[in-house]
Amino acid sequence: MILLQIEDINLGFGEQRLLDNGNLTITAGERVGILGRNGVGKTSLLRIIEGSLEPDSGSVKRRANLRIGYLKQNLSTCDGLTVRDFVAKGMHESQLLLQEFTQLSVQSSLNKAGLKRLEVLQSSIDVAEAWSLDQKVESIITELGLEPDQRLRTLSGGWQRRVGLAQALINDPDLLLLDEPTNHLDFASISWLEKYLSFTRSTILFITHDRVFLNELCSRIVELDRGNLISWPGDYQTYLDSKEKAAEIERESRCLFDKKLAKEEAWIRAGIKARRTRNEDRVKALRAMRRERAARVEMIGNASFAIDSAQKSSRRVIEANNISHGYDNKMLFEQFSIEIMRGDRVGIIGNNGVGKSTLLRVLLGREEPTLGQVTLGANIEILYLDQLRSKLDEEKTVVQNVAGGSDFVLQGGKQKHIISYMGDFLFTAERARSLVKVLSGGERNRVILAQMFTRPANLLVLDEPTNDLDVETLEILEARLADYTGTLLLVSHDRQFLDNVVTSTLVFEDTNQVIEHVGGYSDWSARGRALAASYKLSIGRASSRPPKKQHLPTRPGKQKKLSYVLQRELDGLPAHIEELEARLDELQKETTNAEFYEQEYEVVQARLLILSETQAALDSCLERWIELQDNGG
Repeated sequence: MILLQIEDINLGFGEQRLLDNGNLTITAGERVGILGRNGVGKTSLLRIIEGSLEPDSGSVKRRANLRIGYLKQNLSTCDGLTVRDFVAKGMHESQLLLQEFTQLSVQSSLNKAGLKRLEVLQSSIDVAEAWSLDQKVESIITELGLEPDQRLRTLSGGWQRRVGLAQALINDPDLLLLDEPTNHLDFASISWLEKYLSFTRSTILFITHDRVFLNELCSRIVELDRGNLISWPGDYQTYLDSKEKAAEIERESRCLFDKKLAKEEAWIRAGIKARRTRNEDRVKALRAMRRERAARVEMIGNASFAIDSAQKSSRRVIEANNISHGYDNKMLFEQFSIEIMRGDRVGIIGNNGVGKSTLLRVLLGREEPTLGQVTLGANIEILYLDQLRSKLDEEKTVVQNVAGGSDFVLQGGKQKHIISYMGDFLFTAERARSLVKVLSGGERNRVILAQMFTRPANLLVLDEPTNDLDVETLEILEARLADYTGTLLLVSHDRQFLDNVVTSTLVFEDTNQVIEHVGGYSDWSARGRALAASYKLSIGRASSRPPKKQHLPTRPGKQKKLSYVLQRELDGLPAHIEELEARLDELQKETTNAEFYEQEYEVVQARLLILSETQAALDSCLERWIELQDNGG
């Protein structure tokens, strides 16, 4: 079933063209990852699909009564709403339906049109399962471990992200739009979200830089490249292989075209004899080739920035002896000791709120431990990208933020023009002279990296450096960190980034305990260890359809074996669930048809009752499927 169809849409801001006759079809059940460089228009595409942004031209066709949930990249926190109120805003349309239904139902007499409208409202409320809004709000808040009465503005980035997820999920959307859903989320929340999305019946479109998340979930990748929407079936690795082959074919084709164009240009400029006898059709063909070449949008190059290492530090960079630290009589870590030597590459792993950033500040001497001692080595030059980021001046240009008033920056001991330097971070000359306030989140992050890497360092400290970066820039950053000869301390929730960059990890496992492990995230995870967390997330409402085999969550430990009877029951459930889903789909099509409500009242009510019973049967089967799976299936 087609949920949404985009036809020949165009979008631009000023001279920047984001979409050029883009076409896209989304069918039910798909999980589509959207990729593209920062600033190419991925968020704008989601806004067009959601309906909050109109394209310059073209059409967007949505299925009737399509419910859309949208997790935005940034939440507005200035209105002072509580978590409960903010989440409830996701049911705004259902609230309007309920209000109208209540107003009509209390009227003593209704004409035929009023009765028909009442029936339509009842059906819409049934389909949306909106009769118990308060219970739905409380349920999703509980599932995500949220405090309902907290003010949104008081929450950290990770907790705000979970509140945004709750609002996007509350309406059981047919189409779920997620803009960087893993940003600021910790490992427990990312794992929960992967499992939730594996089980949900919603069709999903998501933008992400998390390659593990992308590989786990997507059934198709749509790339936004130079204004075009290009579809690549399969997971992220399949996309990389196919993309490289396509890029090579494009390079060869353009090379042949350019050679032919050069030959024709030489011919048209030949001597007088050639011009007298030239073929007019050949001249027309040359003009067409010139127009084609002028309209060509070149492939965007890769980021090519470097990280300067300062002169060597002492052999021992940081030594911590039995340090303990906490706030308000709550200890974050106790009796922790470590020696960090020159060239070590250390990742810090833990869920939100356990004290990762605090541990960093204590190890760097920026905060005194409650107990114990930290000693820094000699000749330490630190570059510190903290989680809150140094504030960029919104009213200044990119180059002004990076280089102040200078036209040059120092790179490798040599001066480099600021425009050339920003080109290494994928900023064109025009974009480098743009005000920071017009940049996307990922572009801002690249500005911050450019700002940082103008200075050499022998101790590089990065607290969540991957947020908002596009995948290609992220991979370049990985490569530069791999070449970096200094010492590295890294906090990140990006599992593949940790695996590719660090050689050891400090992990917040049990309460107040930090344990050192050799290797990256996957090495630690393979040992079957668990992270400390101050909250619990449940899969709850996510049980909407059996996921594909490759999306089934991994369960640690030995599984119980089901009895013969229960195994037979489990084996038969997927087919029965498919039958119920097909039946439910037919009923929903029937009841959303305007002519349906022109029938006798008793007929309409009988069909709506069957719809309700079918939905209940489906929910029951799904719950039983998950129960049997959890018990050893």
